[in-house]
Amino acid sequence: MTEPRQQYRPNIQAGAQLADAAPVVRKAEPRIPADLLALGLAALGAVVFDISYLTGEPLRRLLFWLGLCLAAGGLLSWLIHLYLQPVRVTLNNGHWVMRPRSRLLLVMVFLLPAIWLSLLATRFNLGIITQRGHHMMGILGRIFTPNFEYFGKVWPPLLDTLKMSLVGSALGSFLSLPVAVMASSNINRSKVSLWLLRVVVNVVRTLPTLIIASVSALIFGLGTFAGTVAITVFTFGVVSKMLYESIETIDMGPFEAMESLGASRFQAFWSACMPQILPTYLSHSLYSFEMNIRAASILGYVGAGGLGILISERVGWRDYESLGTVLVALFVTVLIIENLTGYMRRKLS
Repeated sequence: MTEPRQQYRPNIQAGAQLADAAPVVRKAEPRIPADLLALGLAALGAVVFDISYLTGEPLRRLLFWLGLCLAAGGLLSWLIHLYLQPVRVTLNNGHWVMRPRSRLLLVMVFLLPAIWLSLLATRFNLGIITQRGHHMMGILGRIFTPNFEYFGKVWPPLLDTLKMSLVGSALGSFLSLPVAVMASSNINRSKVSLWLLRVVVNVVRTLPTLIIASVSALIFGLGTFAGTVAITVFTFGVVSKMLYESIETIDMGPFEAMESLGASRFQAFWSACMPQILPTYLSHSLYSFEMNIRAASILGYVGAGGLGILISERVGWRDYESLGTVLVALFVTVLIIENLTGYMRRKLS
């Protein structure tokens, strides 16, 4: 009877001792530290800058910009070495590692000027907010004391908003499925048609819902039909984009196996790929329905029906108590639908 084979167990302590005893390759350190070189470059730039004022006009401009660039480059190099270069830390066993520095300073260098330029471009004035803040608090106080007697006029436009969102989401999701399949690079091998379909999807996706609703209201007239068309177009662009990106990540092995057995591309896709993308497709459709509930509530501003008409009227008449009723009804509806669709998406995933 043979003896049982012993399992190999590495000696971790002996390995650590060998690693400590190994020669450490050290890089030759420069004779002059990098921070002193950067400061020297900045000092040289300052000297050249001062000399430019002692020379004539043809040479003055050259020395002026040369000294300015040298000084700025030296100061920038010194700041990078001081705040951004990794710090050398020596361990107890004699080895050393480079500890990275925080990138907070680099972020602040670009973020603060960007904020300052944005404030100048938008003419932001904090004093106006502090002076007129009590007006905003008064309006919010009236909104948060809703007039529930007005609810009898709220629920018909609320039902129109729900119907527009449901029908538009269903139609847009249905139309997006064949386009997303043809816009997937692992299904469609034609680069020309692939590029054209993706351009169309990207153009449709970039159009805001209010712009689509305005054009639809001009073409089809005022009412919920224009809002339904706008939501359909918006859903088509969003679901197509998300779906063809998901199709490109599926396993194409079953698809290629069915094609090799003689199945057509449609049969292979329907049997091998459709079960993989169906949960994702339904999840994207439900997510678009959530977005469309909120988007459809303001389409009435451009005459596309729904709660937007009531919101526009109550704001115009300064009836903030009734506006609070409309917003409460919209909030409860959106909360219920988001929880319901979120539960369904979790089950699908």
